[in-house]
Amino acid sequence: MTVTFPEGFVWGVAGAAHQIEGGNWNNDWWEWEHAANTTCVEVSGDACDSFNRYADDIALVRDLGFGSYRFSIEWSRIEPEDGEFSRAALDHYRRMLAACHECGIAPAVTFHHFTTPRWMADRGGWSDPTVVDKFTRFCETAVAHLGDLISLACTINEPNVVSLLGYLMERFPPGLADFGLYAKAAEHLRDGHSRAFDVIKAGPGDFPVGLTLSMSDWWTPEGGEAGLERARAMHEDYYLEAARGNDFVGVQAYTLTRIGLDGLPMDPPADAPMVESMGYEYWPQALEASIRHAVDVTGCPVYVTENGIGTEDDPTRVKFVTDALQGLDRCLADGLDVRGYVYWSLLDNFEWAEGYKPRFGLVAVDRETFVRSPKPSAAWLGAHAKANTLP
Repeated sequence: MTVTFPEGFVWGVAGAAHQIEGGNWNNDWWEWEHAANTTCVEVSGDACDSFNRYADDIALVRDLGFGSYRFSIEWSRIEPEDGEFSRAALDHYRRMLAACHECGIAPAVTFHHFTTPRWMADRGGWSDPTVVDKFTRFCETAVAHLGDLISLACTINEPNVVSLLGYLMERFPPGLADFGLYAKAAEHLRDGHSRAFDVIKAGPGDFPVGLTLSMSDWWTPEGGEAGLERARAMHEDYYLEAARGNDFVGVQAYTLTRIGLDGLPMDPPADAPMVESMGYEYWPQALEASIRHAVDVTGCPVYVTENGIGTEDDPTRVKFVTDALQGLDRCLADGLDVRGYVYWSLLDNFEWAEGYKPRFGLVAVDRETFVRSPKPSAAWLGAHAKANTLP
């Protein structure tokens, strides 16, 4: 049996500036990678050299059969100092957008993908209340220069990860464990999304705008339901509620979250299959569960803006994506408005604190020469993207 997706369903692949461009030294992540107490296993360095090789990457997207490329614009390049905007950096991203259109690729632009300029991070980053105005000004400036070429826009990538891992779990910059600052960062990220949505919609171009969120399937033993709901409300619903009335919500799902009877995260059982490179459970069912919850809370159309697996075993990648897409199809069969699927990621790239070990890419990248080598899974998924089907 072959599953056929709706006409106009978007198939894409994704990347993010800091993870692929290289040389992004002016943001909080570069500083964090090089800090004495960092959780990072290695530094990003030249990454995939995509700042220079973006045309090759966009041609790869086309040649593999995908219709959309999601990438981010780097705030710290465009506004290297407070109020000082780089026309050269804006022109660079405009050339990227134009290259997408020349290849028949719809560019999906993320305005903030985890990285914040050093000058803003030095003031407290997302815990400082001025960040909302600063980010809004950046979005207004960027969309004025780029908006006529954008096909879809994401305001902030996974604000729940930025707040949780940066201000409570000491994994991301600024590496804090302070619940008060975590709450402030969460509030400012939510407000930053709402303000950015308004200015991006008011700029040139006519394209859908939304928020992307890190989501998962959730499980708790009998008796832990109340704790699970509290945890999910804090991590997901707080932001989903801010996305009500948006053009879409971007669902990004990879795994299962287990909550114990104490209301706190718990480890998976010893025999649970794992994605070893990331330290979490192998759980393709997360996508279907996340789509359903996102629709329940927001009522918005959904784009799957990230889904994938970090593995060196390519057949496992095909199996994971097949199972995830079958879950997406069940959502469609139930009448849910799911408009696209974007695989994370196009390239094997810098996976933040985990470095270059996780292999999410459909395309391998030689760390010395930057030569791109598509994997069998790239041809497999690209063929289904072109046919708009799944076996």
